[in-house]
Amino acid sequence: MRKIVVAITGASGSIYAENLIRKLLAVKDQWTELAVVMTTNAREVWKTELENDSWKNFPVTIYGTTDFSAPFASGSGQFDTMIIIPCSMGTLGRIASGISNDLITRAADVVLKERRKLICVVRDTPYNLIHIRNMETVTLAGGIICPATPSFYSQPKTIEEVAATVVDRVIDLAGFDIKTYRWGK
Repeated sequence: MRKIVVAITGASGSIYAENLIRKLLAVKDQWTELAVVMTTNAREVWKTELENDSWKNFPVTIYGTTDFSAPFASGSGQFDTMIIIPCSMGTLGRIASGISNDLITRAADVVLKERRKLICVVRDTPYNLIHIRNMETVTLAGGIICPATPSFYSQPKTIEEVAATVVDRVIDLAGFDIKTYRWGK
């Protein structure tokens, strides 16, 4: 069974985080622990974009970014997957530079050093050369960069369905079995 941490930064794209948490809760038979860590900015962006604070209602433990007693702050916590969604370029840059100044960057450092799965769902666009080099560094360290770029071959009709095309890809990358649109099937 799997242990997952979902990190939510202050980049735009709260719809992705909300959708991901809902879908992971729907496949709770595939994991034993789901933890969430949110930045202060993530909470504000969530309220602005989604006009709610629904993260408070999810049946998961939510950690602040200064809570280094969180089990995923150490490799001994055995969390095998970390998904940062959305992942701000500032967070990505700190991870790429090895700066563990908060719980998100510390947990990402732990996941990489333990050779476990780190998925960074970057949302900013366009990219500058620093962003590209930071994505390269994280990739070379074993992380997966998954830009929040929706697909349209499933013909999504609502903004939630568009966001789900990204989230379903992330869930696939994390190794979970979900029912979703598959090309050619």
